[in-house]
Amino acid sequence: MEGKTVLRLWSAALLVILPLMTKSLENGLARTPPMGWLAWERFRCNTDCVNDPDNCISERLFMQMSDLLVSEGYAAVGYEYINVDDCYLAKTRDAQGRLQPDPERFPSGMRALSNYVRFDFNDSEVKIEWVGLEDLLTFDLLQVHAKGLKFGIYEDYGNYTCAGYPGILGHLEADANTFADWAVDYVKLDGCYSHPVDMDRGYPEFGYYLNQTGRPMMYSCSWPVYQIYSGIEPNFTAIKGACNLWRNFDDIQDSWQSIQTIIDYYGENQDAIVPNAGPGHWNDPDMLIVGNFGLSFEQSKSQFALWAIWASPLLMSVDLRTIKPDYKAILQNRKIIAVNQDILGIQGRRIYKDRGIEIWARPITPVVRADFSYAIVFLNRRTDGTPSEVSVINRELGLTHEAGYRVEDLYTNKDYGILSPDDKITVDVNPSGCVMLRFTVASAFQKQLIPFGHASTLNQDKRALPQRLQWLSRFPSLARSLEVGEKDN
Repeated sequence: MEGKTVLRLWSAALLVILPLMTKSLENGLARTPPMGWLAWERFRCNTDCVNDPDNCISERLFMQMSDLLVSEGYAAVGYEYINVDDCYLAKTRDAQGRLQPDPERFPSGMRALSNYVRFDFNDSEVKIEWVGLEDLLTFDLLQVHAKGLKFGIYEDYGNYTCAGYPGILGHLEADANTFADWAVDYVKLDGCYSHPVDMDRGYPEFGYYLNQTGRPMMYSCSWPVYQIYSGIEPNFTAIKGACNLWRNFDDIQDSWQSIQTIIDYYGENQDAIVPNAGPGHWNDPDMLIVGNFGLSFEQSKSQFALWAIWASPLLMSVDLRTIKPDYKAILQNRKIIAVNQDILGIQGRRIYKDRGIEIWARPITPVVRADFSYAIVFLNRRTDGTPSEVSVINRELGLTHEAGYRVEDLYTNKDYGILSPDDKITVDVNPSGCVMLRFTVASAFQKQLIPFGHASTLNQDKRALPQRLQWLSRFPSLARSLEVGEKDN
């Protein structure tokens, strides 16, 4: 009884706090890019649970993925969202006009699935005679251990979703309340079957209704990409005020060609894209396809490294039941995840492109007297089948701190020691692969350091922050000093 009393008191406190957190479009979420698992790219709109029960969009699939996110170590490195995408709904709303899941594929309902994602009902100390997910709604939650995961859902700002299920037009407030009733933590709102010109009003309106529920829900928008392809220039000031993340380019496909089109778009449009990213609002180049069928091992490393440089959401779309260990290791690389989650929230840029070699750099913590540390990716887009040797003087990468930088390869863990600005760095980069280095600024004045990943001390050196968007100017002579050649065998 004492435990139940504590739970009631805590719930009462939340009722007071949550409306204060979410009364405006600033919902306090996504201070770093969200991480999780999303069904779409790997499982698409497979609704045939008779002939393909293991891979169809059903409550069983999401239960299995939530279990594996925890048991296989993904949650431990930061992946926390289990996100349902299109094709989970029934074809019609219920008699009261509310959204409802497909009754055959989600017989227990979405609130029950949300509860399953949050709590561990398989704990060895918990004895349950399994009948169905509906039993979980009445089970004493004080007897189970929390998984610590969060639950995401999909809808569309149109008459229908992209796959033809009910959209939210005409039901914005009701559907926001339904998602709150389902204990949703993340909402992805697509833009099929709608007029892009209406999105400037509709997306903020739905975001307002989400916040009015009093439940914090991360808000993922497709608003800008639909406007871009309709010839409308998106208002990113409004988008940043309404959305936590947004798509701005084509859907990703399971191929290296698709990844390359995204790389090109982000590189060629970086002056317009980069300033929009920051804590609470992120550019979304779409899902991670690492571990599926279309990327080699080297290409998978390249996608993961660039998504970290771009401060992108890390949303895996892969079958966690069958992923190979080497690809799992990429997705669980703590050092690269730490770059992605860096508290400064500065999106990286391409600082060099020539002869099939690209260099991408991102300023990160720690910062010493206005000098950033950096994550730098050397990307080989050549197709000649031979690794390329790339050499460059550190100073030409913008690495000018007088005390030098400790340099580490984030994939191989090779330690280069402390290098000065005038030292040369040389890396061998495989075709369609990358080398990702972390240059951590060295200093004898540790008290002036902004520790990596420690937000409470971020304001100790405010001189670093005005350089947030001006750091690219350090690289005017890079093309003159960089050397590219074939690696000697």
